[in-house]
Amino acid sequence: MAYSIYHQLLHRDNLEQSLRQMGESLEKKGWMGIVLVLVLMLFNWGLEARKWQKLVKPLESISFLRAFSAILSGVSLSINTPNRVGEYGGRILYLKNHNKLKAIAATIVGSFSQLIITVIFGLIGMIYYLNNFAPVKENSYFTPNFWEKILFGVLLVICALTILLYFRLQIILAVFEKIPFLRKAKVFVQIIVKYSSGDLRYLLLLSGLRYIVFSAQYLILLDALGLEFWWWQGFLLNSVIYLVMAIVPTIAIAELGLRGKVSIYFLGLLSSNTAAIIAATVGIWLINLVLPAVLGSVLLLGVKIFKEK
Repeated sequence: MAYSIYHQLLHRDNLEQSLRQMGESLEKKGWMGIVLVLVLMLFNWGLEARKWQKLVKPLESISFLRAFSAILSGVSLSINTPNRVGEYGGRILYLKNHNKLKAIAATIVGSFSQLIITVIFGLIGMIYYLNNFAPVKENSYFTPNFWEKILFGVLLVICALTILLYFRLQIILAVFEKIPFLRKAKVFVQIIVKYSSGDLRYLLLLSGLRYIVFSAQYLILLDALGLEFWWWQGFLLNSVIYLVMAIVPTIAIAELGLRGKVSIYFLGLLSSNTAAIIAATVGIWLINLVLPAVLGSVLLLGVKIFKEK
């Protein structure tokens, strides 16, 4: 996939013009944009830290700084794991030993809330895409547009069921109680029924704010690199990109190729400046994932894994 992107870039007729445009844009306004994206990275993971601080509160109270350190450590451990499941292991290292396994269920609830926001915005973006860009072929019923509408319908049903389950987490606990081989693990998921409807709505609010922050980061970086588009168009198509990335299983360190390919497909509908799209995609990957992972690795060196706090 990375080779495909490289091949696509190399054979673009306007590559030199795109690179020159990127350079000129960076000279005029780009560096301020990059600084803003770096600052927003702290807000991005800060909101996630506040979510996790709220999630583990029924188990133990931790400071925001400790929650932020746990989030960065989680990013560090997740970079080589499928769909970033290593995040759970990194976060629970900052809790007391008897709370570590219980906190995994709490972390899943947080991921649940972020997934709901991603699917909701993604479906809105798909409506815009299907009505304005999706290919339609006459005299053929089973067109790409048809299958994309089927996918939209399936995702809409999944989204509705997910929201229903999110606000009825006791259903999950009931499943653990009824299935014999899961009963012993019930103690580790009991935390999920301790969240009130207000708590769950608050988590959704934080997830929504975080979604807006990291979406803004990408749009700012695209603008800094000279890509011209209406911000709302970029936001809607970018939401489809995030939806695809949430659906397709991948490893964080290897997701850059897929992210680049998907970004070229959707944002390429707004601009032919493929070089800027790839540069922004790589930049966001480095700023939002690699940089926090490096910081998290440093923090992990000071964590006493087996010592009770």
